[in-house]
Amino acid sequence: DIGIAMVLANTYHLYLRPGVGVVEKMGGLHKFMAWDKAILTDSGGYQIFSLASLRQVSDEGVIFRSHIDGSQHLITPESAIQFQEALGADIIMTLDECPAYDDSLEKVNRAMDRTHQWAERCQRAQKRSDQALYAIVQGGVFPQLRRQSAEYLTSLGFSGYALGGLSLGEPKKATLAMTEETVTLLPENKPRYLMGVGSPEDLLEGIARGIDIFDSALPTRVARNGAFFTGQGRRNIRNTGYSQTEQPFDPECDCYTCRTFSA
Repeated sequence: DIGIAMVLANTYHLYLRPGVGVVEKMGGLHKFMAWDKAILTDSGGYQIFSLASLRQVSDEGVIFRSHIDGSQHLITPESAIQFQEALGADIIMTLDECPAYDDSLEKVNRAMDRTHQWAERCQRAQKRSDQALYAIVQGGVFPQLRRQSAEYLTSLGFSGYALGGLSLGEPKKATLAMTEETVTLLPENKPRYLMGVGSPEDLLEGIARGIDIFDSALPTRVARNGAFFTGQGRRNIRNTGYSQTEQPFDPECDCYTCRTFSA
């Protein structure tokens, strides 16, 4: 109803449950989801790196414990590509190391170097020619590392480029500054993807800076906590004024929800 052209599926969660093999056996994600438009899968790297106490990182890959049952797993750049090819998305992502926003320059530099090594391994591991492989620019909040990462990855000739490691708690000013720093170094004729950003105002800020693709769990997280976005800003459904109203969430909106339900 709102014209969404692409959805994101999470490789980490699909790998753990129901399992990549189950989705592949059922014909891939498009059939599994009954979705005939585009699908993007992430590599699972962000979710793994958010499990700080449950994972170990080496040049080979990442060993992590499932948040579901504690079982141990190894994800490598090669297996990340293998899983995403089996899932059958239209756009797939390289495995990257995502540092914390307040990590030191030295630590972020190491993560960036490993991200570059893994990107090359992902590129070599790709077998399907009908999936676009995007690389992920890292570098934290350090402009010189962002430049270095963008220049290195663009030299490898990926189908698109993502900005990773942002919107992780750093000041909004830093997010926008790193976005500007990076976007100017990415090819204008290839998609540019700002990962993990999803508030209405952040979408506008990103678009103004040349970003084409966004993803975020923010809309569903906001909804789970009883809030919603309107043309006048964010509102809380738990406010007493909404308990008896027959008005829609946003009188100026013509989406299905606002046309059909009261707040």
